[in-house]
Amino acid sequence: MIRYIIRRLIHTIPLLLGITVISFVIISLAPGDYFTRLELNPEISRETLKRMREEFGLDKPIYIQYIKWLWRILHLDFGISFAYHIPVITLIKQRLPNTLLLSLVVLFLLWTISIPIALFSAIHKYKAFDKLVSIFSYISMSLPSFFIAFIFIFIACHTHILPIGGIVSIDHDELSFFGKIKDIVSHLVIPASCIILGGLGWQIRIMRGYVLEVLESPFITGAKARGVSESKVIFKHTLRNAMNPMITIFGFHLSSILSGSALIEIITRWPGMGRLIYDAVLSQDLYLVMGSLVISSILLIIGNLIADILLALCDPRIRH
Repeated sequence: MIRYIIRRLIHTIPLLLGITVISFVIISLAPGDYFTRLELNPEISRETLKRMREEFGLDKPIYIQYIKWLWRILHLDFGISFAYHIPVITLIKQRLPNTLLLSLVVLFLLWTISIPIALFSAIHKYKAFDKLVSIFSYISMSLPSFFIAFIFIFIACHTHILPIGGIVSIDHDELSFFGKIKDIVSHLVIPASCIILGGLGWQIRIMRGYVLEVLESPFITGAKARGVSESKVIFKHTLRNAMNPMITIFGFHLSSILSGSALIEIITRWPGMGRLIYDAVLSQDLYLVMGSLVISSILLIIGNLIADILLALCDPRIRH
């Protein structure tokens, strides 16, 4: 297992290099740069802008800029943000915990809700509950997350039940310990609910299909013929064998949550990495965009690696 993990980590090196090269080239080929819009300001002279470009290395060819940036990254120096005038790593440290909090809460609730519903729906195939779940799944898959976010924001604006935007309230520091937790949870409700409702239908349909496939397998029929109890057939044989493909999609699901939460963060004004990257792209803040992409790529690779490790732990055949 350790050799397998080390081998996977080594394979991520060329993958990260490829991601950074493509991203750096695409961003650099965009017309203008961060200082282009400053040229419209008559109070800033051309000499000042030229000197600033030289300080940030933007006057060099693209490949020279990339090599210098990569060398700094190897020394954990992500550069200085053009727009914020502070180290990029400082901005990432401020926003990354918020995105991780949102993603982990969504991932936990999504799997906690979808697994029992999909299992119960597959066991009672074509019954009333299964039909209701199918209707909900089709509606969930049809409605995009950003549309659900607009509905939640509209309701919150008119009812004032839940806060909109941010992660804490203005008086957060004055609250008690449990009051602070309640404040953060109340701010989490809207963005987390939007992502969960947008992906729950797809998750239930996929898991229901896996459970049905296992239930119709010959070894399940044989277990029932031998008089094995219904609960043992479901929880020991059916669910355990259906979990393998579910774990396989765990890594892809984690990546989709991290990427899908970006739009929700922008709409609901959640201060996470998605909103940070969006603002950086609009302002052509090169080093901030690249630093954020590197961190996001590492998180996605770690998510897929965790899924592979869990799959190997659950299925001994994979370890051999």
